[in-house]
Amino acid sequence: MTMGPEPEGPVRQAFTSELDQLRLQVEVMGVRVDENLERMREVLSTGDEALARTAVAADDVIDAMNVSLTERCHDLLLREAPVAGDLRFVLSVLRVLAELERIGDLALRVVKLVPDWALMRDQPATFDILLSMADTAVEQVRAALRAWSTRDLSIAAAVADERPMEIYAERFSRDLLGIDGPEAVTAAVRTLVAGRSLDRIADHAAVIGARVRYMLTGDSVHLTSEIR
Repeated sequence: MTMGPEPEGPVRQAFTSELDQLRLQVEVMGVRVDENLERMREVLSTGDEALARTAVAADDVIDAMNVSLTERCHDLLLREAPVAGDLRFVLSVLRVLAELERIGDLALRVVKLVPDWALMRDQPATFDILLSMADTAVEQVRAALRAWSTRDLSIAAAVADERPMEIYAERFSRDLLGIDGPEAVTAAVRTLVAGRSLDRIADHAAVIGARVRYMLTGDSVHLTSEIR
């Protein structure tokens, strides 16, 4: 007679439940980051100062979630001493939390450029590229979050390996040098800060993709994508 797997005991069931709750809380933090990315995109497009203030306040919530969930992970590591796939999961949560928090900070860096928004807007060549970069950055983060929530290896691999921002690099650098006018230096510096921040957001999304791929496969070679 073939015996099925033994049912989980109450201790294991409680631990599994904690891991499930942790996974869901990471998704909630991801939603908060995504909401602020959408605010960032709108602020960049319109110069809406009221929305910029909302984004600043919302980032405080993201930071608080990061601290709380990071402490929860450390508690789990000390209390449960997980191994194998469970350990990989908790360590991956810690890395994803750090990446989400950094994405939030970079979005805020773009938002805080709003006092000089008109200067950036008045340089249509670079401003149009910034808007396209913002769209790409948001879509990359959303794909990374989708990979996390669905455990989809193909999505995770695509996010980790793609370099969608490379298509903007040459034209952005060229047009940045072409900025002129009485406030050209300020406009160029603010535009450069925005562009670099958006580029880094996509990089951090790629790290999330790489971490999800590692979590699913256990193959540490995939963590090379985290070195940026």
